[in-house]
Amino acid sequence: MDFAAARKVMVDSQVRVNDVTDRALQAAMLAVPRERFCAPERAFSAYADTPVEIAGDRRLMLPRDVAKLLQALDVQPGERALALAAPYAAAVMARLGATVVAQDSDPAVAAVVAPGLADEGVELVEAPLTAPHGSAYDVIVSEGAVADRPEPWIAALRIGGRLAVVERRGPAGRAVLYVRGREGVSRRELFDAAGQVLTEMRPAPAFQF
Repeated sequence: MDFAAARKVMVDSQVRVNDVTDRALQAAMLAVPRERFCAPERAFSAYADTPVEIAGDRRLMLPRDVAKLLQALDVQPGERALALAAPYAAAVMARLGATVVAQDSDPAVAAVVAPGLADEGVELVEAPLTAPHGSAYDVIVSEGAVADRPEPWIAALRIGGRLAVVERRGPAGRAVLYVRGREGVSRRELFDAAGQVLTEMRPAPAFQF
């Protein structure tokens, strides 16, 4: 399979047509080998307009949704970035010139994505997603959805830092952008999305009496 040709088709048909106009971001997505961040036997579908298996029940986010999240973050060269359950987004941010830490709690996922992340110069950390590794990040992104506002993730931002994530409680969700300020945190809704809710970021079951 010609993966370079597939990348170009992906960017032309899924990214550019969805109002992703940042040329540096487009170039980064044209350069990153997305097939290295999914299950090897699913590499043929890495550029399809569908979530692609990494390991177990974990999937890569749709290329369109990753692109729109990263465009909203406006990642700049030299910024410190944290990618939570977001190996492909981590690689793209590294291509944009950020210093990136990729964090995942699933050893099976880490085993699949580690070689590709290493080649992109991304540090990989295995730790619970509920406890971000480090602090004072300029940008944080997740390819998995969350059920509620992720307070620990917001707390890991520096003042002026940005977090992009999909919030989902039902069949549909919304991508949102949080910006941490000195006096509080702002929240802006970006677009409709239906990402897979991360198991660790689901609400605890409520007992009824």
